[in-house]
Amino acid sequence: MNAPKELLYTKSHEWVKKLDDGSVLIGLSDKAQSDLGDLVFVNLPTVGDSFAAEDTLCDVESVKAVSDVYAPVNGTVTEVNEILLDTPEAINQDPYGTWIAKMTDVSGLENLLDADAYVAICEEE
Repeated sequence: MNAPKELLYTKSHEWVKKLDDGSVLIGLSDKAQSDLGDLVFVNLPTVGDSFAAEDTLCDVESVKAVSDVYAPVNGTVTEVNEILLDTPEAINQDPYGTWIAKMTDVSGLENLLDADAYVAICEEE
């Protein structure tokens, strides 16, 4: 299973990439996209909305089901990846290169998992 060491993870299979300016990018892990199957739609969050960790950030629709994507941290959405409106399958093709939302005013990073802990949890499922 692919889980880049430089990212942080949630038990619900979101990843977080810390940026130099203190903001974060959020996406779905390789395991998540694999479990979901081919994604056909991403309902992006709204720029300016604030979320608490574990709130529903947005949802994705695959050929199998509609699944919630949870906010991994507390923060405010400042940007969304609009490419996903036309090409949701980008998450399947490159889950760690395709982000869903950018958040600022972030807190709660200390509650996330490092790659090794995330892989261990996935192996138990």
